[in-house]
Amino acid sequence: MKQFENKIDKSENTSVMKAIRLHEFGGPEVLRYEDAPLPELKAGEVLVRVHAVGINPPDWYLREGYKMLPPEWRPQMPFPIIPGSDVSGVIEAVAPDVQGFSAGDEVFGMVRFPSFGESAAYAEYVAAPASDFAHKPAGISHIQAAAAPMAALTAWQFLIELGHNVQNPLQPEMHRPVPLEGKTVLVNGAAGGVGHFAVQLAKWKGAHVIAVASGKHESFLRELGADEFIDYKKTPPEDVAHDIDLVVDTLGGPTTGRFLRTLKRGGALFPVFLGFSDAEEAAKRGITVSMTQVRSNGQQLAELGRLFDAGTIRVAIDSTFPLAEAQKAHERAAHGHIQGKIVLTVA
Repeated sequence: MKQFENKIDKSENTSVMKAIRLHEFGGPEVLRYEDAPLPELKAGEVLVRVHAVGINPPDWYLREGYKMLPPEWRPQMPFPIIPGSDVSGVIEAVAPDVQGFSAGDEVFGMVRFPSFGESAAYAEYVAAPASDFAHKPAGISHIQAAAAPMAALTAWQFLIELGHNVQNPLQPEMHRPVPLEGKTVLVNGAAGGVGHFAVQLAKWKGAHVIAVASGKHESFLRELGADEFIDYKKTPPEDVAHDIDLVVDTLGGPTTGRFLRTLKRGGALFPVFLGFSDAEEAAKRGITVSMTQVRSNGQQLAELGRLFDAGTIRVAIDSTFPLAEAQKAHERAAHGHIQGKIVLTVA
């Protein structure tokens, strides 16, 4: 920590940083760009000078006070809160017990997720467990690396390897990815953050991939490897897709049950968001419905990093905004029809 303190003393003689903080819940206007205390480095952690921050749906769920959850499920959080979990940057200092990372290393990670109001990524510095990070792939920029962690890990943990043993309290069985080689996989919301990684990972594993999105995303998704494309604005996918082995519905919610009729008996439906309520019909059709909560995992990020470096998968950037303009980034997210990810840049 001495090395880090000396560095700060020489340059600014201060222990504050710029960050986006919440002092109340609400719309994008509650995101304030202001001074915040520099995070303290604890055992097992690395301190990262942030270059870019990826934004994700949990960021606006937190900003809104988790209003989509029943009141008894909403966590109590003390203000002020720094939102965000996905970062790419350079290690400033490492705790004495940390191995495998050194000051000066370029890293990316999804920090402290899931946790409520503790991730604190919308900031110039973040301190988090070293196990949440991987070395940044040399072949991609900090903006691309910051865009990847949550979306890519969600696709990986749903489709490739769960990588943890935390039970989803909303289903009796642990989530298990299914074999993909030679199978037909439909990805709904294929152009979004999780969706565009799900398309690429399913294709990498040998699946025949059907991408569902609006027509303007067709060429983008075919470039990523989609074998077929359905423009949901012209045709409801549940009317034309049949004999599917797996549906990954990145939108989830109460309408996800419509995909049951696209699946063959013995198939699987993986909704990424809560809301599925057709368990009886799924059982009648012999379909497994399963979901999981993505969790930080530096080891899996390192595996994804190798795929990025090899050019096997890539990350798409919808738009970038300076950290100070996080409000505009959240407004962009609210407009929807995102192609890839939205990223905040940190000067």
